[in-house]
Amino acid sequence: MKYLKQYRIPFSGLAAGKHDFDFEIDNKFFDCFEHSLVKKGSLLAKVSLQKQESMLIVNFDISGKISLTCDVCLAEIQSPVHFSERVIVKFINEEWADDTEEVIVLNKTDHELDIATLLYEYINVQVPYYAKCSEQGEDTTCDPEMLAKISGTVDAEEESVTENESIDPRWAALKNIKNN
Repeated sequence: MKYLKQYRIPFSGLAAGKHDFDFEIDNKFFDCFEHSLVKKGSLLAKVSLQKQESMLIVNFDISGKISLTCDVCLAEIQSPVHFSERVIVKFINEEWADDTEEVIVLNKTDHELDIATLLYEYINVQVPYYAKCSEQGEDTTCDPEMLAKISGTVDAEEESVTENESIDPRWAALKNIKNN
């Protein structure tokens, strides 16, 4: 978790106004999160922080590539991603536990904003529900050798079912029970 310390923005010493930060996101970042959908990637997060007296407005512009596994042929594909997000950070004196998706509440005594979890969530939300070489990859198609093996396996399973039916005629009587 020491690696994630670099994804903190110390805002207490910043003057009011706009401040820009760049964060590189690589494989070590994703290794820090055990259940991450993304295990490999190379991304750049451009963070624009607008500091005001009682709140921060943080805009994220994240672009790069993430490695996905094709759900059809199991090949590793590089999927380009580019998206923007925004979060508002408010400061209050008392304890508050009801953060929302777009508003984070910090105590007035806090001096830095940890964006590692935000980056992790934003990137994992961008992972498609169904990854396919021809849809998410750049100019790639599914591995023809793997597709041939998959279609050959289906044919072999069908053949084994017909062989089992012809080998043991004793099961025919049981199949008649199912049809009644």
